[in-house]
Amino acid sequence: MPAADSHRCGYVAVVGRPNVGKSTLINRLLGIKLSITSKRPQTTRDRILGIQTLDNAQMILVDTPGIHYGGRRALNRYMNRVATGSLEGVDLVVLVIEALQWGIDDESILARLRETAVPVVLVVNKVDRVPDKELLLPFLAARGADHDYLEIVPLSARRKRDVKRLQERLIKYLPQAPAEYGADEYTDRSVRFLCCEAIREKLIRQLGQEVPHRLAVELTQFEQAPKHCRIEATIWVESKGQKNIVIGAKGAVLKQAGS
Repeated sequence: MPAADSHRCGYVAVVGRPNVGKSTLINRLLGIKLSITSKRPQTTRDRILGIQTLDNAQMILVDTPGIHYGGRRALNRYMNRVATGSLEGVDLVVLVIEALQWGIDDESILARLRETAVPVVLVVNKVDRVPDKELLLPFLAARGADHDYLEIVPLSARRKRDVKRLQERLIKYLPQAPAEYGADEYTDRSVRFLCCEAIREKLIRQLGQEVPHRLAVELTQFEQAPKHCRIEATIWVESKGQKNIVIGAKGAVLKQAGS
């Protein structure tokens, strides 16, 4: 382990409105599948730590639910509180937005960040989806006028070289400090929690708009053997109609999620 004066360690909160690619970006930075993803917004519901340990640094990434303007439903209000609370005690914030997209939700998040003293790096994601790259320059210039960001980094979270470049830039802003977690630790969450999240992800991906995000998964049995792991879970929904959708014809949806 390098000496503390040459080693960097810090907490980096990754924030943004729903479905801009925060969880995908964190998974790519970590090099493992930690946070669940889907095309539906607000897939991430809880605050999750992802720990990346390198020879010269340890970056502790805080994955947060998407923050969105309004938030009238109780679950939406809860996720907004979780996301906002995740800003406390971090050393750096990565604000993720989508290329050529800037709306009221993005502006609301930036307003909250202005109230903190935490430095911010702006990540403009999904630039690979912009057919006319010349449109990016005025968009980046407009975003640079909005706030005094440490840096503005356009990238695609799906491209390994882009993520590597972002990683190098983030590390240089972390404070000089020894690692807080062991080299073999990659999250603060239990295996049971990650199993529940994996099941929820598969159901969300299969069901699309048919069942709302208030669907919940509770682990009822967890047996770990040398060559396999046996998992049983209860899936909670709000109505009998939703129960039938989750089960599917002759149990097809549950079978697919299980496999």
